[in-house]
Amino acid sequence: MDGTVLVADDDRTIRTVLTQALTRAGCKVHATSSLMTLMRWVEEGKGDLVISDVIMPDGNGLETLPQITEKRPGLPVIIISAQNTIMTAIQATEKDAYDYLPKPFDLPDLMKRAARALDLKRRAKPAKPAASAAAPAALPSAQEDLPLVGRTAAMQALYRLVARVMNTDLPVLITGESGTGKSLIARAIHDFSDRRTLPFVVASAGDLEGVDGPSAIVSRARGGSILFDEVGDLSEEAQAKIVRMLDAFGDSAPRVMATSQKDLMEKMESGRFRQDLFYRLGGVTLTVPSLRERVDDIPLLAAHFLARVERDGIALRRFAPEAMDLIRAYSWPGNVRQLENTIKRLTVTSQSEEITKAEVEAVLGNQPAIEPLMGVGEGDKLSASVAKHLRRYFDLHGGVLPPAGLYNRILREVETPLIEIALEATGGNQAKCADLLGINRNTLRKKITDLDIRVTRRRKLM
Repeated sequence: MDGTVLVADDDRTIRTVLTQALTRAGCKVHATSSLMTLMRWVEEGKGDLVISDVIMPDGNGLETLPQITEKRPGLPVIIISAQNTIMTAIQATEKDAYDYLPKPFDLPDLMKRAARALDLKRRAKPAKPAASAAAPAALPSAQEDLPLVGRTAAMQALYRLVARVMNTDLPVLITGESGTGKSLIARAIHDFSDRRTLPFVVASAGDLEGVDGPSAIVSRARGGSILFDEVGDLSEEAQAKIVRMLDAFGDSAPRVMATSQKDLMEKMESGRFRQDLFYRLGGVTLTVPSLRERVDDIPLLAAHFLARVERDGIALRRFAPEAMDLIRAYSWPGNVRQLENTIKRLTVTSQSEEITKAEVEAVLGNQPAIEPLMGVGEGDKLSASVAKHLRRYFDLHGGVLPPAGLYNRILREVETPLIEIALEATGGNQAKCADLLGINRNTLRKKITDLDIRVTRRRKLM
């Protein structure tokens, strides 16, 4: 890595760690706890990359981004922030940040992103100063009751993808279990997009009834956004009407989004969902993780819901450590919606300021810590699932053989998630992971490189 990096963070530990890591990688580093100092360096022409925190003693790093772009067009800025909400990711994208990472961040991951930014800066042609343009419409103020919060990798990846697609015209299909917040994601895409001043219409099966149903939906949207909630539950007739409606779109067409907790691919293959509608809706597919897949976000969500209840006039509550342990261990089949309702009930029924483990047990009942797998029988073994997907792969080629090299492609599809999940289970420890998989450590390292697998250690920088 080669170049000069400007680091701005009010946390001395983070400044020290980043300075040491970047210096060892071959960079020159200027570190400061002041945005004023950072801007002076930028104006003096110093730096090939900026790494900046958001909340600083003398200002906001996100609000400084336009000034940096104006002074030094083409200078990449990586934003790091402890504000782990979708708003931060969206605002960083809106203000043309090169990248965004939440705190606590993974240092090797940040170093890779910094290396890519420096390489891009080195290869880019000198940027001309941007011509003055009308300021974009202001983003709506952050909705404090929007529970799209989370610092886990799964949620942060979702935030970044939302930020990238929100101002495109591509249709969006949002999948996930009931209660994960699919409709909230759709609403956020609309509310923070260029269409934010136009209507957001949620279209139901009833809205599609009648000859004029689809046209009435389009008229209500007026070029804004249309959301088909749980599109997998719509009848064949309703699906056909949506296809005809989408095909009739002209200029100033609304943005189309859909949610589904059903596997639309499986429904399509079994003839219960139209193939033409599936491909019209799936421009970009966003998968919202279940609460079981982001256990580390549960305390963050719990604190969010407790604060919301307090704003509603109920005395502030907190969880005893053993009570929170029980909440983290629960399977939450109803996901975030179930968690919110449970916390509301606990705040009302709790006898004291601290919610106890016994009170949590009474509300959750004697449910197992992990939800049992439903419908797993002899026919649902891994080999049967693989055979099903392979048959589908061949069938989708319409009687024509797939391209040559199928063996290695299929092995790669299975090998990549196997290694990723094994690495996650072992906290990124490659020696333990190699033992778990039963392969040589050097073989594992080669596969990580060849398959472009990102290794994240459990110990993270705070």
